[in-house]
Amino acid sequence: MTILEIILAKGAAIAIGGFGPAIAIGLIGFKAMEAIGRNPEASGKVLPAMLIGMALAEAIAIYALILAFTG
Repeated sequence: MTILEIILAKGAAIAIGGFGPAIAIGLIGFKAMEAIGRNPEASGKVLPAMLIGMALAEAIAIYALILAFTG
């Protein structure tokens, strides 16, 4: 493989690996804000679960980034 093919493959891996988590983080935030809007008293329970979900989704993007740099 040429260097251009390697660079394009790594860029595609990062792009594809970041697309799913970006959608997931957006949906998690959207649904959490919707839940808090409907029931403001539940924000103490919704916010920690939202942050944990977002962190786990972001970890997938970080794995894709690591895989692109080490592969």
